[in-house]
Amino acid sequence: MRLDKWLKVSRLIKRRTVAKEVCDAGRITVNGRPAKAGSDVKPGDKLAITYAGKVTEAEVLLVAESMRVELCPTMYRIIGENRLED
Repeated sequence: MRLDKWLKVSRLIKRRTVAKEVCDAGRITVNGRPAKAGSDVKPGDKLAITYAGKVTEAEVLLVAESMRVELCPTMYRIIGENRLED
């Protein structure tokens, strides 16, 4: 599945257009490598997302085309979260 779509379905980022902009700005890495919006995501991948003044590290657990709101947290596991220094 495309990275931007997975970010939207998992609700780590609320809108796909915002997810695409963040990806294209080089603020997301997959397994330590910069990723574009069209990059493939699969279970086991580790993401680092720099967004909204923080860096969130997450592991992809599940890839699904759609997901109910209350089940979205089952798609990933947060590894770490750090605020960016001003």
